[in-house]
Amino acid sequence: MPQGKKLVIVESPAKAKTIGKYLGDEYEVQASVGHIRDLVEPKNLPPELKKGPLGKFSIDVDNGFEPYYVVSDAKKKTVAELKRALKEADELWLATDEDREGEAIAWHLLEVLKPKVPVKRMVFHEITQEAIQRAVDATRELDTALVDAQETRRILDRLYGYEVSPVLWRKVGPGLSAGRVQSAATRLVVDRERERLAFVSASYWDLDTTLTPAGASTPFTARLARLDGKKVATGRDFTDRGELKAADAIALDQHLATSLAEALRDPALAVTVTSVESKPYTRRPAAPFTTSTLQQEAGRKLRFTARQTMSIAQSLYENGYITYMRTDSTTLSQQAVDAARSQAAALYGADSIPDSPRVYASKSKNAQEAHEAVRPAGDVFRTPAELEGTLRGNDWKLYDLIWKRTVASQMADARGQTASVSIQAGPTGQAATPANTTAEFAASGTVITFRGFLAAYEEGQDEARDAESTEPEEAKLPPLIVGQTLSVVDVEPKGHETSPPARYTEASLVKALEERGIGRPSTYAAIISTIVDRGYVTPRGSALVPNWIAFSVVRLLEENFADLVEYDFTAEMEADLDRIANGEADRTEWLKGFYFGDDHQPGLRPVVDNLGEIDARALNSMPITDTITLRIGKYGPYLEVVEPDAAPGPDGAPTPRRVNLPQDLAPDELTPAKAIELVNAPVVGDRVLGVNPANGKNVVVKDGRFGPYVTEVDPEPAPDAPTEPAAEQVDPATGEVLSAPKKRAAKKPPVEKPRTASLFKEMSPAEVDLETALRLLDLPRVVGDDPESGEPITAQNGRYGPYLKKGTDTRSLDSEQLIFDIDLAGALARFAEPKYGARKASSALKEFDADPVSGKPIKLKDGRFGPYVTDGETNATVPRGEDPMEIDFDRAVQLLADKRAKGPAKKPVKRAPAAGATKAPAKRTTKK
Repeated sequence: MPQGKKLVIVESPAKAKTIGKYLGDEYEVQASVGHIRDLVEPKNLPPELKKGPLGKFSIDVDNGFEPYYVVSDAKKKTVAELKRALKEADELWLATDEDREGEAIAWHLLEVLKPKVPVKRMVFHEITQEAIQRAVDATRELDTALVDAQETRRILDRLYGYEVSPVLWRKVGPGLSAGRVQSAATRLVVDRERERLAFVSASYWDLDTTLTPAGASTPFTARLARLDGKKVATGRDFTDRGELKAADAIALDQHLATSLAEALRDPALAVTVTSVESKPYTRRPAAPFTTSTLQQEAGRKLRFTARQTMSIAQSLYENGYITYMRTDSTTLSQQAVDAARSQAAALYGADSIPDSPRVYASKSKNAQEAHEAVRPAGDVFRTPAELEGTLRGNDWKLYDLIWKRTVASQMADARGQTASVSIQAGPTGQAATPANTTAEFAASGTVITFRGFLAAYEEGQDEARDAESTEPEEAKLPPLIVGQTLSVVDVEPKGHETSPPARYTEASLVKALEERGIGRPSTYAAIISTIVDRGYVTPRGSALVPNWIAFSVVRLLEENFADLVEYDFTAEMEADLDRIANGEADRTEWLKGFYFGDDHQPGLRPVVDNLGEIDARALNSMPITDTITLRIGKYGPYLEVVEPDAAPGPDGAPTPRRVNLPQDLAPDELTPAKAIELVNAPVVGDRVLGVNPANGKNVVVKDGRFGPYVTEVDPEPAPDAPTEPAAEQVDPATGEVLSAPKKRAAKKPPVEKPRTASLFKEMSPAEVDLETALRLLDLPRVVGDDPESGEPITAQNGRYGPYLKKGTDTRSLDSEQLIFDIDLAGALARFAEPKYGARKASSALKEFDADPVSGKPIKLKDGRFGPYVTDGETNATVPRGEDPMEIDFDRAVQLLADKRAKGPAKKPVKRAPAAGATKAPAKRTTKK
């Protein structure tokens, strides 16, 4: 690099490439690829430090909570390259993101690179020519308060996890973890499932009535609202215990609903309009996207996970399409407001925008207004139509969503009229219901006269529970006047049951976390991924279902670390971190209070030191009935049932029987009735299928921890025949009885491990027969010998499914049945195919015509590292963010051509590790 250049460091290579296009030749842009160093794991500390104050956490809690950082092995090459570039530069520009993580990355770069040239901090919220130029003209100093806040959070999370997680390992199970935010998020999901477990359904009926004005042909629907002045209950009028909230409400049963319907069908019944009201209807557009609302809406409308949304948004930001995607601000810059208003006016008409720009206030707790909302980049927005040839798949979908939301946020309100009508029918007569019963019906309709922002965008909603949508649907009522007579076209009684609270989806969990002020929007994707990866939560469709082990974890935390999982306490910690970031609180004093305790909190360390005895068995147990208990064991949950006639155990009490739970049974589905059904179900396991003629052993089908299987057991031994006592030996000379000679103890033969074999997935334990079981036990099956090498080819089942084996070479089979059915010719044909890795039963997601270069058919497959296209010779990964199912033949050919042009991947050159250990940095001093 020629002398006089400026070195600019950003986080990612993509960001470096985009920024490099806008800076002149005097700048060199390089990437740190995220953090270059982090807290070292205590086990990786230098030996001389392991027994010192750093040994437990890599943090010296007794001396200002000083952390011990190291440059990871993976980043040593990056650091070396940055140091080489810095030697040839006369200025260092740190251009990492303007948030706590970005500020911390910049500080770590300073600590490691130790520049001897002037340093400038460069920040921007979007990557455009104008924004980069403004950032160059307005550099600043490093914000050490932001660094303090990030470091406090990192230390806090290390202390929390390293103190609490070992308690979980001892009392619940290995491999578990606790975390400041993940534990609160897990508790939210568990609390919702507890509500579902405690929920009592209530039944109610209503009348679906179709009416039409006399002499007209325009029918409309009305709902039964009151009966003799009493409100007719709907789902929202019941508590979660199945009880009516209001004493003056009436719940229709089937008999009353049917009687009313019959009476309403009477042609002589008087049905008249009693009131007509019309009110203006106005609806405002939603605010521009924050990180949280972007994740929620992408989940609702595009079915993206939070992690997927953030990954795509990161790519869009780094390539200059949107502004910074980690923000909880709904503010738009003046340039963005002008761009949105001008674009709305051009596309939807001058009347589609209000007289003055809209300003939105953030609704989230502890909102940071450092950034703009998430919006299209630039002073003039590129429309989705303009980018159809540039952005593909999911990238285009997310940009389209962001563009629509931003433009709509500056458009005019939707306006219209809402008409509400009250209708009376009765008295209905004594034949059907009690005398003089009066039924009152209600109907409403909203007519949008000016669509405003709805022309561009309408916000999605989470699934409603026993309630109507907060926004009425467009429906037009016919012209009606008070006193007008109506005719009953149809009336249908319908029965309903109240619904339990809906499980959280990723979108609604993100919303709940934000509303409570737990965590930061930028961390929500990682939080959800963590609780899924740890096995606390399992996605079922879009719902997040807690596993039983999460109940034990949350219960332990609630009973022993109550403050740590209190939602308000967790939110207060976020507020404290904000005060540190604003320079209003001291990091060391705050950590001292959290860890050692103060007047406001007991402190984590004293709580852990005084935990007392925790009954692990009670913690992992949940009574279902008087005799059935759910246990969470080492290998998963099971039911334990006590039967009076069971054999006594060592303590004299009846030995309980264990019953496995179906893997797909959700916690709220384990009702007492379901538990009794599972306990009383016939036992499929331990069914004797017959005798193996080859060895005389019984062949038995069993139900094990990993599913049903067959095995061989020795037959029960026959009762021993009575034997004559050994004759005494007598000395023939003296007649003296001699002692019997000692017999040498027979050497016990080695215990032979019984043969076992898992049933195929399509096999039923109740239907498997002896012949099939023997074939399973004889696996692997020898298909034949390779005519060229002479090696035997075997068919067998493995961890990743059925496969063929020849020496060290393997090929996957498409189904388990092929283990029995494939012949030598089929096996040889399979080995003649290229080996792509594991084949699947449906290995190709799509198939195309032959590639013009190789002449072989192209297939789209889902592999270990994601979707890819292949022609059998070249594999090309589908780019991140691109929907694989939208790939067509032309795109597949292009991906393969690009892959061939790159050539084979270069193998990394191994270098000898640098001598000596990385030492702790000097303490940071804050510039005033």
